[in-house]
Amino acid sequence: MNYSEYMSPELSILIPVLYAIGAFIKKSSTKNWLIPFILGGVGILLVFAYLISKDYPTCVSEFFGLIFASCTQGIIAAASSVYANNLYKQFTQRNEVEDDD
Repeated sequence: MNYSEYMSPELSILIPVLYAIGAFIKKSSTKNWLIPFILGGVGILLVFAYLISKDYPTCVSEFFGLIFASCTQGIIAAASSVYANNLYKQFTQRNEVEDDD
């Protein structure tokens, strides 16, 4: 599977950015189940801002294409960020479980 087929390489910087935003939100009083939804929304907005600055749409079909690309790319970036967080969490908890055995 080629990751660049699904997400633009220049947008891969959003993964650590969203990870950091998620870590910041985690320290607030926000409930954990809301964090992936917040990251998804932030990811979509950041991708939209990037894409609109790169190429401003000149017609309605380009605008809807921009919205579609923003949603898919933002969700992929947010999902990758949440996945990275879960990998880290599972790895650190694995060490705790092995110590208990």
